[in-house]
Amino acid sequence: MNDNLTYKILKAHCVEGRAAPGQSFGVAIDQTLTQDATGTVAYLQFEAMGVERIRTELAVSYVDHNTLQTGFENADDHRYLQSVAARYGIVFSRAGNGICHQVHLERFGVPGKTLLGSDSHTPTAGGLGMIAIGAGGQDVACAMAGMPFHLSGPRVVRVNLTGELPPWVTAKDVILELLRRLGVKGGVGKLFEYAGPGVRTLSVPERATIANMGAELGATTSIFPSDEETLGWLQAQRREEGFCALEADPDAHYDESIELDLSALEPLIALPHSPDNVVPVREVEGRRVDQVCIGSCTNSSLRDLSTVGALLEGRQVHPDVSLTISPGSQQVLGMIARRGVLAAMIDAGARVLESACGPCIGMGQAPATGAVTLRTFNRNFEGRTGTQSALCHLCSPETAVASALSGKITDPRTLGEPPKVEEPALYPVSDSLIVYPPEDGSHVEVVRGPNIRPIPRRGPLPESVEGSVLIKVGDNVTTDHIMPAGSTVLPLRSNIPAISEHVFEHVDPEFPARARERGGGFIVGGENYGQGSSREHAALAPMHLGLKAVIARSFARIHRANLINFGILPLTFADPSDYDGIGQGDRLKMADVHDGLHAGCFTVRSELSERERDILLAGGRLNLIRKGTH
Repeated sequence: MNDNLTYKILKAHCVEGRAAPGQSFGVAIDQTLTQDATGTVAYLQFEAMGVERIRTELAVSYVDHNTLQTGFENADDHRYLQSVAARYGIVFSRAGNGICHQVHLERFGVPGKTLLGSDSHTPTAGGLGMIAIGAGGQDVACAMAGMPFHLSGPRVVRVNLTGELPPWVTAKDVILELLRRLGVKGGVGKLFEYAGPGVRTLSVPERATIANMGAELGATTSIFPSDEETLGWLQAQRREEGFCALEADPDAHYDESIELDLSALEPLIALPHSPDNVVPVREVEGRRVDQVCIGSCTNSSLRDLSTVGALLEGRQVHPDVSLTISPGSQQVLGMIARRGVLAAMIDAGARVLESACGPCIGMGQAPATGAVTLRTFNRNFEGRTGTQSALCHLCSPETAVASALSGKITDPRTLGEPPKVEEPALYPVSDSLIVYPPEDGSHVEVVRGPNIRPIPRRGPLPESVEGSVLIKVGDNVTTDHIMPAGSTVLPLRSNIPAISEHVFEHVDPEFPARARERGGGFIVGGENYGQGSSREHAALAPMHLGLKAVIARSFARIHRANLINFGILPLTFADPSDYDGIGQGDRLKMADVHDGLHAGCFTVRSELSERERDILLAGGRLNLIRKGTH
């Protein structure tokens, strides 16, 4: 058949339509994951479907985002999540067990399986040879209920890796180089499949780092072959029974191809405020650094932190720099403790944080006013650190440590010979913070605190839609712009009326009041509207405020799907220049909306599948499910 690896797996899981680029089809989902910032809403929707038990092979509920317990809200959510997991047959990963993507890689990922997660960095598992896709919580809830996940078949880009990474150059620099070349919109509608002789020089944690930040390219997902390196990783995790070798057929077809010589790369850094604002570290050396944060689902593996510890051994963090380190999992934390790495970090003056997302999602470690912060994370959007004026950079752990030691941005190649870090033959496996569900959960009471509110719904789409333009925004507006993260907002994730008061908080704080005053209306956006996180709150909270449609030049994949799932029209300009002729406060009216959806065009376009039209006409997917239609 000359199939690439991507469509080998997609075709094997296709249950509706035909799996091919540009075609709309449905795939069976083997595994799902949620995290606590998106999980509460996902499970509230799952409960509303009336299903007695999950229908996937595996579902895992992780607590890794909202672990900063400054009030009762997060703790209440955790109790709800644990009880709902026991009730419906879901594995529960408790707070402290680690970041969902790192733990899933260690304990649950299986080559050749499909994984759907309510987190945009779910593609991390592509480092193990999985088709792992980020989606909104409602799509994940539907998958747990046994429904297929629908997608428009992505174009497959072959990234041909040759050569080998030079000293001090890392997997983080590989994905930063692709972001430098392609930008944050360069992967929209595409899937990146890594191949070539350079692949076998990369460990599974390195592959996972690259796959993780494919999300920043806007890609549907990324995938590596399953090979001897994959087998070695699974053996070390004592899970080799899940291994199967997977690669593309000889002479497989690809829609595009990129050549990337690993040996030609150098240390790179993304400047504020976008992951694609990438330059060589040497070009910005010497700039002041106030804070360095190491961790996140991108760079918190044992390999990463062992390197960090070796570089800190016998050295001191610069007195003007605050260095924090977040291990990716309980397993990683235990290993660095046993190896003496943790002591080296502490002796050097690092602050070691909980095994959780922490600063990456704005949960603590907000920098000082105007501070320069270097982070090994995957996003550096304005305000994401918790400090609107902070200047956030993205880099490898090696560059981060070199800079923490010197107090200024520093090329790690100035540190001499790099340390040699060996993967262990066997990892210690402890599931002490993983709770497996009972065989029969029908007797389990689901616990709901006062912060957990029902999901708002709206009725069917009316024939005529009219209202004011509530706000007009530019290109690359992120879900962080629409629905901020951080320690103030995240605890409200299960309370949509409360969280809706924060919509566009850092862009236009008057938006919620204006939306209520005018009875809802429209948002006008530029290119790539809704890029970033999978958080469906960026659709659900505006819907609660009366949002009827978003008219944009183009949409990010996950946000577009979330808008549809909650009955909000995602429309694009028939003529992109029409964007310039609409302003905030303008009154818009669309008559004969039902006929327009079927025709596919007003003065704006509705490029929708028949299934998406049905969801919108019903006023959202839950309404359609209640009518007995998926």
